[in-house]
This record gives sequence, C-alpha cells and structure tokens, in this order.
Amino acid sequence: MTPDLVAALHPLLTAEAAAEAYASGAEPGDLEQAVWLRLLERLAAEGPPRDPHEWLRGAVRTEARRTRRTGRDERPYDTEPADAAEDEPEQLVLAADRRRALRDAVRRLPGRCPRLIEALLSPKDLTYREIAGELGISQGSLGPERSRCLGCLRRLLAPEVAVRRRRG
Repeated sequence: MTPDLVAALHPLLTAEAAAEAYASGAEPGDLEQAVWLRLLERLAAEGPPRDPHEWLRGAVRTEARRTRRTGRDERPYDTEPADAAEDEPEQLVLAADRRRALRDAVRRLPGRCPRLIEALLSPKDLTYREIAGELGISQGSLGPERSRCLGCLRRLLAPEVAVRRRRG
C-alpha cells in the first residue's frame, strides 16, 4: 500500500467510520481496521480500485452491515448451559467435556489466534490493553482480529455444537 494512498484515504475513512459506527454498534477504530484489511486484501488480489474514495465508502458500509448482522445473529446466553445443574455429576462431566473440546479447538486455530483466544478466556480477566500488550499488537486491531479468530473457532466447533437457528 502506497503512503500516498493511505494519506489520501485516512481522513475520509476516519469520517466514514465515525458516521457508520453508531448505527452498526461498532467502534469506529474497529471499522477502520477492518476496511484497511479489506484494502490490503484487495490490493494483493486485484490491485488498487479505480476510484479509491468510492470504494472506501462502500467498504465502510459493507463492514458496518457485517457488524450489525453479526450483532443481530450472535446473542450471548443468559447463563451457561452447565450452570443450570452444576452439582450433578453428569453436568460436571459434560461441562468438562465442553471445556476440553473448546481448548482443543483453540489449539488448532491458525496464526496468533490461539494466544488471543487463550488471553480472552483467561481467568485473570485481562483488559484489551493488557491483551494487546501481551500479544504485541495495537489495541485497535484487537477487535477485528478477535472477530476473525472467533469465526475460525466457530467453524472448527460447528460439527460439535448445534447451531441455533432463527425462527419465524
């Protein structure tokens, strides 16, 4: 990526990400990181876009839609399934089996994803700043990387975990 292209697109990207972030429920920095990544992927595969400014506006809107869709489709559980009857031996065995499957899947993740997910699962309850420092990456790129790693983890666990389907 040329420094001129970065310098030309940076103010527009900052403004577009700030404008789209609120409606999508994302942090502006996370949207910016995702769009920079998309631009790098685009440059490697196809070269620079004909109209970089128009491409950037579309990329920000696409990332914002992806964030909204992810937020809509991924809902946290109110309680852990194993919390319902923790004292029963069967539930303890099932919970241990789920933790073991999760840890095995985390170890099979590519790149620095295993370290990132382990840091997120740490009982120390590390902050994003602490995790970023531990991994040697910027705090702004932690959100997009976490999202990619969780996507990989979800694909690895898909055969083992029933996917919740939307009804209606």
